[in-house]
Order: sequence, then C-alpha cells, then structure tokens
Amino acid sequence: MKKLYFLFVALWAVSCQQTAEKKSRSEEQGLSCAEAGMYTSRSQIYYKPQKGDKDTARMVLVKGGTFIMGSVNFPDAQPLREVEVSSFYMDEHEVTNAQFQKFVEETNYVTVAERPLNPKDFPGADPDLLHAGSAVFVGSQETKDLSNPYSWWKYVLGANWRHPEGPGSDIRERENHPVVHIAYEDAEAYAKWAGKRLPTEAEWEYAAKANCNQHEIYYWGDEITPQGKWMANIYQGEFPKHNTGEDGYKGTAPVKSYAPNPFGLYDMVGNVWEWCSDFYLPYYSKEDRKDPKGPDHSHDPLEPGLIKRVQRGGSFLCYDQYCERYKAGARGKAEVNSPTNHVGFRCVKDLP
Repeated sequence: MKKLYFLFVALWAVSCQQTAEKKSRSEEQGLSCAEAGMYTSRSQIYYKPQKGDKDTARMVLVKGGTFIMGSVNFPDAQPLREVEVSSFYMDEHEVTNAQFQKFVEETNYVTVAERPLNPKDFPGADPDLLHAGSAVFVGSQETKDLSNPYSWWKYVLGANWRHPEGPGSDIRERENHPVVHIAYEDAEAYAKWAGKRLPTEAEWEYAAKANCNQHEIYYWGDEITPQGKWMANIYQGEFPKHNTGEDGYKGTAPVKSYAPNPFGLYDMVGNVWEWCSDFYLPYYSKEDRKDPKGPDHSHDPLEPGLIKRVQRGGSFLCYDQYCERYKAGARGKAEVNSPTNHVGFRCVKDLP
C-alpha cells in the first residue's frame, strides 16, 4: 500500500462518514433511550478477568438478540434487514492511550503512522514528505467549499498515537482519552494481544441500538440534546472554522465523559471513529442473517482501488453541517492504512 497517497485520497471518506412491532425495554419502563442507560447500566453483567489476561479493562455482556440493521436515511445502510446476533462481551469504552501504551511496552509494536516510508514506493514524490506521519485535523478559516477536505486536513510528519497533533504534543494528562492515529492493522494487533477481536459491523450496531433504537434519528432518540443535554462528543459551530465546544470538548474527550447507553456502553457515538472487522461495500447483503461477518472483499465506487474497512460511530468532527454519519444506523469507511487523529477502536470477546 502506498500510505502517503492513501492518507490524502481517503480523507473525505474518513471525515464523513429489534423489530418495529416490539416494544423496547425502555418503552416498557416509560424511559427514553437517553434516560435508559442511567438505570440499566447499574445491573450489567461484566466479563470476569482471567489469569493471564493482558487487558483487564471492563467488558460488558451484550446479550444476543434480533434487531433491524440499517437505516432508511443512508443509501449504503440499506436494505434494512433483520439480523440475529449471538451474545458477546464488548469493551465498556474505547481503548485508551494508557491501554495502548501498555500493549506497546510489552510488544515493542510500531504503528503504521510511526513506520518510515520507502522512497521506492513513491517515485517522483518530494523526499521531504517521505517520513513517518499521519493526518491531523487543523481546521480552516478560509474554507468555502465543504467538498474539499484537503483544506482542513494536513499530513503532519511525526504525528502518531504518542504525538496526536504532531511533534510538540504528547499524551500526558490524556491517558484516559481514546488512542488515535490507529490504522486497521494496529487495532487488529492490539486485539490479538489482548485475547480479543474487533467487532463485526452487526455486533457494533446491535450494541449501539441497545434494544432501544428503532427508527429514531439518533441512537438515543429524535432530539439531539434531550432536555438540553449533549449525549456525545461531536462538533458544534461552523465546520471547519470553529468548534465552540458546547458539549464540553473541542477534541477527544476522556472516555466515559457522557452517559452510557442502555447496555452500559460508553461513547458509542462521537469522540473517535471505531474500526469494525467488516470489509466495506456500499450496500448490505440480503443473505447471512445470523452473526454476519460481512463481505469477503471491499469495494467503494468512489475510490475503487482502495481496500476499505467499516468504521462506526462518528467522531468529534461529526455534525449535520458536514458529516451526519454519527446518526443511528449510519456507516463510515476508511482505507486500512489511513490513520488520523479522530480514529480509534474498541474490542469484543466471544463467550467461553
């Protein structure tokens, strides 16, 4: 893969991106989706760490069931289909800098963003750009055309998970923030080390909908700020010129900064995009309704030459003005070797 090319050509894609007749648990209790998490999370069943576990972060038992996967609001989240998902454990929150640092210290792992670029892979390229780095959101006061993401992204030499904004930045006092600048293989390597795996797209959406969302706009309901309360770390203001930080944060937020969903899971919306194991296709298969693993190849008509995996949940850069894909059922996508400062992940684990 030609990392430098992919980092730029895939930025646009990275930036944007239960049955109806049954009553949900929250409806039966007279609660909104937004309120349900405050109560149901107290009685969650958690994974009990075993001897030898390398990652002891809390994992929530997501009890299996059937749900309607997809959204009528996004063409690539169709057709809607009924999917059955088996029970699994899911990380309570996104993998943090502290967790990832432990992994690196034990394995000496080097992320994609930290690896030097081979000049032979980039004939004719400016040698000054052929150094390890990653894409960083820098904003832009000059942007007039929202179809041109290159005005608010910059390839920053030396940017990686240790230095989220590039040299001169670090993760001190951000140990509890989600790790960023994570390419797909980085997330997969961590999951393998931890004795876990990345979630399938179906598992992720089932966990996010939490037996609560049916056709509502957001995972928590139809109001973006129920009772005036922000439910996730997303963008406010005029994108990409100024994030007001009305929700409390202009960049990543510490994990668990917002209320959990009804399954007791935090930050399923906003903060950072989360990698899923599925290859990306611009539609759902009508087949494979039981624990679907996704297609065996990727294809994005907008960039047919790139290998892409699904990302879910949106990030701190999502809002209706530019990127709506933090909304219920929406999908993100990214080239597998394109880390940025708003992409991370969480893991899942099969039941014994």
